Amino acid sequence: MHRKVIAPSVLAASLLLVIPASAASAGPGAPGIGDPYYPASGNGGYDVSHYDLRLQYQPKTDLLEGTATLLTTAKQDLSRFNLDFGLKVSEVRVNGVKAKFAATGTQELEVTPAQPLLKGKQSSVVVKYAGKPSEFKVDGWTAWQRTPDGGVAAQEPDSAIWWFPSNDHPLDKATFDVSVNVPDGTQAISNGVLQSQSSKLGWTRFNWRSNKPQATYLATLAIGKFDITTDKTASGLPILNAYSKDLGDNAGAARASVERTGEVAEWLEGIFGPYPFNALGGYVPNVNAGYALETQTRPFYGPRQFQNGANVSVVVHEIAHQWYGDSVSVDNWKDIWVNEGFARYSQWLWSEKEGEGTAQELADWTYASRSAEDPFWQVKPGDPGPENQFHGAVYDRGAIALQALRNEIGDEKFFRILKGWPTERAHGNAKVGDFVRYAEKVSNKPLAQLFETWLYTPGKPAFAPPAAKAGARSLQAPAKPTVEPKSWKKIAATNTVHDHGQDHGHENGRGH
Repeated sequence: MHRKVIAPSVLAASLLLVIPASAASAGPGAPGIGDPYYPASGNGGYDVSHYDLRLQYQPKTDLLEGTATLLTTAKQDLSRFNLDFGLKVSEVRVNGVKAKFAATGTQELEVTPAQPLLKGKQSSVVVKYAGKPSEFKVDGWTAWQRTPDGGVAAQEPDSAIWWFPSNDHPLDKATFDVSVNVPDGTQAISNGVLQSQSSKLGWTRFNWRSNKPQATYLATLAIGKFDITTDKTASGLPILNAYSKDLGDNAGAARASVERTGEVAEWLEGIFGPYPFNALGGYVPNVNAGYALETQTRPFYGPRQFQNGANVSVVVHEIAHQWYGDSVSVDNWKDIWVNEGFARYSQWLWSEKEGEGTAQELADWTYASRSAEDPFWQVKPGDPGPENQFHGAVYDRGAIALQALRNEIGDEKFFRILKGWPTERAHGNAKVGDFVRYAEKVSNKPLAQLFETWLYTPGKPAFAPPAAKAGARSLQAPAKPTVEPKSWKKIAATNTVHDHGQDHGHENGRGH
């Protein structure tokens, strides 16, 4: 046999030829996606298109075991990338090959694949893990709430790191399959449609699918013993509501409110356009919480929302978020007004429909109820800062801004904007400025100054009632409207939806 001898230099040169130049220059993805409020949230270098979560949870011990498969596409040539996650990881595979991994910081899982990932190429990332979510804490706090019969993940701006690895920021939305194995007699609730349910050897597996893009903080998991009701809307959308069996005195009021979800959604379709997802519902677990959260297709309601009786207004708020917040999501967390200002205004519109006070009357009452010296007026809804992201001003002053817009452009154009915006931006992300430009385009009016005044200028702005616009636009509304709108107390009772009573730095979790 004749063997050809290759000189080392020639061999090195030939090897270089088979390594793509892009791989040779690959670098690590950023550990954050670039959000100014939460620098550690999300990651750079890739997008996730789908999460497949296969979980098993034991309520008695709070042990969660999982295998998460992420379908990702590299946005650059990646030598390394991060996931946001807090539980203990035993193995990571990228494209089927074991990868090196290390936990860094408070929530980062640093993954180094055996081969660099090339820009534009899709990869599978499989993470195997186990842990007790209630024991993982950031700044002494956990987003995982244990219940007498299970556990719940529902928090804002994030809860994902307590139960699955992700690119944890609204800019990277994905579809979800969530499969959960729990002991017989226990149920697992998640987003979307229940595809199947099966029992084997003392365990029951629930398979849920959310088939439209979903932000990671809008993914939810609730495990426990629930009473479940099912129905369909007139258009055939499945409705599934779930109530813990031990809600005590709040049980009746919770059901009387949440069971109206289908009615509320059908009404909102008339204002915001077709419902954007494949399922409807809500759930009320036995947690010591007074907040609510617009978890996609199936909002979370803390039982204390109903301690004073039924309150459909909170259901209106959370279902309105399915358009404003879930389908059209924030670009960065400073854009929170494009979620909360509109959800609060939807409560005012519901009040108007129910004959319990018009949106104008509620705007006037809200405006007059706080003096010019109140610190409330110093918060800028268009960029409130992370410490005030869920401040009442984002909701109430944010809603008055919309009434000011309605007064400026008239009902016909105003409601055309409310319906057109979530259609044009469906399943995407938006900045406050994007909405301002859209409103200007539809109304054919310059509106930048109106929004600058209401969303970005500290201090109590002038707010003239519509009748005063022609000759007295600079005058403030009367010091105090004479009659409190009937719906005022019901709406005010929902203010706790954005107040968890927690203050924990980056994980500044607030419901709603």
